[in-house]
Amino acid sequence: MTDALKLQPLGIGSLPHKNPDEAMVVVAKNFAQIPFFPQLANISRNEDMMLQFLEGLPSFSPDSSEKFVLNSDNDEFLIGLEEFFSDYEEIISDINSPLLDKYAITSKSSSTFKKFEQFIKENKPQYAKGQIVGAFTLCTTLNDQNGRALIYDETLRDIVVKLLTLKVLWQIKRIKDANHDTTPIIFMDEPSVSQIGSSAYLTISEKEVISILKEISDIIKSYGALSAIHCCGKCDWRIPIKTGVNIINFDAYTYGQNFNAYHKEISKFLNNGGKIAWGFVPTLDGEILRKLNLEVLVQKFHESVNYLTKNGINEKLIIDNSLITSSCGAGGLCIKDAELAMRLVKELSDRLKSEV
Repeated sequence: MTDALKLQPLGIGSLPHKNPDEAMVVVAKNFAQIPFFPQLANISRNEDMMLQFLEGLPSFSPDSSEKFVLNSDNDEFLIGLEEFFSDYEEIISDINSPLLDKYAITSKSSSTFKKFEQFIKENKPQYAKGQIVGAFTLCTTLNDQNGRALIYDETLRDIVVKLLTLKVLWQIKRIKDANHDTTPIIFMDEPSVSQIGSSAYLTISEKEVISILKEISDIIKSYGALSAIHCCGKCDWRIPIKTGVNIINFDAYTYGQNFNAYHKEISKFLNNGGKIAWGFVPTLDGEILRKLNLEVLVQKFHESVNYLTKNGINEKLIIDNSLITSSCGAGGLCIKDAELAMRLVKELSDRLKSEV
């Protein structure tokens, strides 16, 4: 990774727009150097992060399921499972296999991906951001026919990990096909990682979680892309760091103190080439957002950097390896507030770059 990422603005996931062209205008205005394809769940439920990446899962139909149930007992699942694993083995050995298109993110699940590809072709950015729902989050949301979360079934969990891996490979290939010199950055959206250790997941070990996230991260990196984890809750940041991702992204506006408490691990992460994507622009409450101004955000950034420097981390190392994001996706805001949030991300990035 080079200084090309230093203090750059980066978009996170969703927008509230009902017109994909208008959503991509927001991307072009604020994230031209690292474009992304926004999830527009107000256009289709299939663009919800929990559903968007399920095409290709044996026997699962997003159109017919309201309860996120995977029935592993029926014949359709068992037949589809054999084909799925066969496909996976062929694709993982050759990303150019025509079978990869079976696991595409189709227009049914994303109204913006083709427009995102076109933007890359025309503008040839150095980086472009893709995303998947994180494997742990999806496995704790999807249930089997008995109402048991898939995370507790080793086989079903493995299917989810492999499906998401195929979604990653498809995005990497499409980005590189759009412009060979563009480096993909693939985010794993993992809000549920913040709940590890809580009463809900006491029987799930950190080692298991790290293993499934690391499996996908390692494959992302093996194809020349950068891997990232986004968690917008209060998190034990030792877990994402141990997965070996290149970038960690968090809600710095709300959970800055929680993050800074892991300064020893953060120091090692940065010294090993990792990057921090600071989510300083809040997107969960429009009223809070509207009361903010750029000076407040600049101050919060410097306060966070100063805390880490007081704990022995070199200031230049931090700043050189920082990116700027919103705290989370903006899909829950009204369009006016979402566009304000995206504009503030860019303005904060521009201001900080002007200071160094």
